[in-house]
Amino acid sequence: MNGEYNLNLVIVSVLIAFATSYTALDMLTRMRNSTGKVFWVCLFGGALAMGCGIWSMHFVGMLAFSLPVPLGYDLPLTLLSLVISIAISGAALWIMKFSMLNDSLTAVGALFMGIGIVSIHYIGLSAMQMSPPIVYDSSLVILSIFTAILAASLALYLAFRLQNMNSRIIVITKLFSAAVLGGAISGTHYIGLAAAHFAPNSVSLVGASSEGIGNLALASIVALITILVLIIMLVAAAFDSYSAIVNAKLATSLQTANDELQSIAFYDNLTGLPNRLLLEDRLNRAIYRAERNCKLFACLLIDLDKFKPVNDTFGHHVGDGLLKAVAHRMRDSIRKDDTVARLGGDEFVVVLNDMEREEYAGAISEKILDKIKQIFHIEGHELTISCSIGIGIYPRDGITPKTLLIHADKAMYQAKQKEGYKTPT
Repeated sequence: MNGEYNLNLVIVSVLIAFATSYTALDMLTRMRNSTGKVFWVCLFGGALAMGCGIWSMHFVGMLAFSLPVPLGYDLPLTLLSLVISIAISGAALWIMKFSMLNDSLTAVGALFMGIGIVSIHYIGLSAMQMSPPIVYDSSLVILSIFTAILAASLALYLAFRLQNMNSRIIVITKLFSAAVLGGAISGTHYIGLAAAHFAPNSVSLVGASSEGIGNLALASIVALITILVLIIMLVAAAFDSYSAIVNAKLATSLQTANDELQSIAFYDNLTGLPNRLLLEDRLNRAIYRAERNCKLFACLLIDLDKFKPVNDTFGHHVGDGLLKAVAHRMRDSIRKDDTVARLGGDEFVVVLNDMEREEYAGAISEKILDKIKQIFHIEGHELTISCSIGIGIYPRDGITPKTLLIHADKAMYQAKQKEGYKTPT
């Protein structure tokens, strides 16, 4: 006795197999990156989605298959096939969680997945309770088992050995893996049906009675199970989106905190200039550049003259405003590749990189002196101030940050002692 197929339902069954496979592989990806409660939620959701999806695909395929006799399905065996499908799917996913660096575990996971696919099919066929019993072509049965295990192995390999590719390739690979696994599920089912031979006088014992599940009832159950799988997919997608938003906010917060810590560690809180710690790094970099490019660089140590009376007369808030204004004028006096740093109090350091001649340091010093001499307008007050500058030239005056700063400091104090002479070298 030969059966016939409804092509529309066959296509639906294949689409269910593909959607089920993609959901299962997506859940497995999430499981690999999760721990604790999230892992168990992903495992349960993946087992439920995959198990119910495989079961739905099988029975949609059975609805697509018709014999010239009334068919039905034994309720206990039908429910048993669903339970086995979910259990074996969960076991396969659990094994695959730990198989990234272990090929033997990957094989075990694929074996479990293949056995689950095959078991659901043949238990589902036995639920028809045919009399005389169904006779199977052993070679096709072996082929269905081999198809399930081999395709499951290939799908899992593709999905989880190519994670180092870019995101677009990963998505394409996952889609292809889902197609392979969906093809294994569908192929196992239809090869298994081809292996089943029904005697000409066969009848379904449950189809001829009211104790089994008829096609209408089966279709309703399958529809509900399919809807459940879709709900799981939607919940997983929503959870993934929520997790992405939370992770993005967390990453932003961490980056902000890191930026704040770096600012505190390396920059002056008042002026925003590099502090003593970052200055040392800039000086070391300047030495490296000078050696590499065979050029000079200068270290200018600048001290404001008579800054203390400003604080005493107008208050520290005016003094702080003056320091910020001075820092701004110094930054405007140099190139972008050069550095202005604040050592503390009213002392600043300027690092001039890649100088062709020593005279350049004197020219920049004069420029800074002229800018500092100009009137400052701070909180309604007109302030006039001057500064003293000492210069250290690399490598003439030192080959380390410490020796350069010592030489510049000595030159700066000599300048203070010589009225009207602000830029000694």
